[in-house]
Amino acid sequence: MFWNRIAGVYDLIENIYNGKVNADVTDYVASLMESGDSVLECACGTGMFSVKIAPRVRRLTATDFADGMLKRTRKKCRDMHNVFVSKGDITALEFEDNKFDKVVAANVIHLLDDPATAVAELKRVVKPGGMIIIPTYIHFGKSAAASVFNKAGADFKRHFDADTYEEFFKELGITDVQYHVSEGRMPCKVAVFTNEK
Repeated sequence: MFWNRIAGVYDLIENIYNGKVNADVTDYVASLMESGDSVLECACGTGMFSVKIAPRVRRLTATDFADGMLKRTRKKCRDMHNVFVSKGDITALEFEDNKFDKVVAANVIHLLDDPATAVAELKRVVKPGGMIIIPTYIHFGKSAAASVFNKAGADFKRHFDADTYEEFFKELGITDVQYHVSEGRMPCKVAVFTNEK
């Protein structure tokens, strides 16, 4: 699997190519957390968001589909006793309904065959009134990084720009969304909305 193969160098690539954006977007997402929160992070990757979220919350459950990525997250978070790392599929989450105060799913929507199912799963596991936070790289199809990652086997399913990302949520009937954009080589647009059940 591509994500297992690249796990060992993923942080280096991300920091060299897009470090400014990643620092800004992870700080922004962490700022949305509260001390009493129980948070689910889907597609945690190497723990880039996890290490910023964990110090601000009561409990963080970090999941990913790739064992190589999970290994990196476990290493980064080994001294954080409120972090629980496990394998998981964002389109079929193994958690009960209404379990989490907040859910974060960063930079994964563009990789999925069925992103609508993933969003429905995020809504299912978040408490009524809870927050769903979905950062996604935009203008991704036009970037040199996208070309390199695709040639290496990443297999991006969608390429969002600022407008088509907002359209994605409208198509799902989610209209009350706040957006934050972290500008840089590969901008990241964060969608934040409340789970209205």
